[in-house]
Amino acid sequence: MKKEGQEIEISLHELQQHEIFRGLTGEQIARVSQTMVCNLFKKGSIIYNEGSRINGSYIINSGVLKIYKTGFDGKEQIIRFARKGDLIAFRSVISEELACTTAEVIQETTTCYIPGETLTGLIKGNPEFAMDLMKLTCRELGESNKFLTDIAQKTVRERLAEVLLLLMDTFELDEEGTIQISLTREELANMVGTATESVIRLLSEFKADKMIELQGRKIKLL
Repeated sequence: MKKEGQEIEISLHELQQHEIFRGLTGEQIARVSQTMVCNLFKKGSIIYNEGSRINGSYIINSGVLKIYKTGFDGKEQIIRFARKGDLIAFRSVISEELACTTAEVIQETTTCYIPGETLTGLIKGNPEFAMDLMKLTCRELGESNKFLTDIAQKTVRERLAEVLLLLMDTFELDEEGTIQISLTREELANMVGTATESVIRLLSEFKADKMIELQGRKIKLL
């Protein structure tokens, strides 16, 4: 039985399947494999904390993490989810700044830690990889800009509807069309940027309007 934080083995073949690494040479992917450390993490584990010094990045091999910021009142604001194939914390490595978010496991997750020296070596030695990281940074910046615009201009009802559509696009659906991610109502509220009570009320309205079906924490869009 695998234990929390236990080191695990990830094959070179598995590593090569991640899109971000597909432009690497055989020598470069071997270097990543030799220097990385892979671990299993249970739900609730913190990969890194906002404000901490990060000396490397993480590639997600399986599972789901929530990436969030903490407000002055201690409330979470979920920025996005990270799942298989996503590279996280690379911006802090490149900028040499403290982490601006926290990464917390919400489904059992395996990650591979890639030392900062390895990452910067790839950037300097592989222009295609460097360009892919720039594109990834631009996409994340675009998502952040959209989020700020939505918070300022859209109603809570509209934002919740968009979050549900985003979850449907991001996560797998079962045979009945139910989104395969279990989030608390508080976590949904932290994505939308509103009070938990507002999300509970709006979900009930969506259900009454036959827009969704609720099965505990699971949601099915109709």
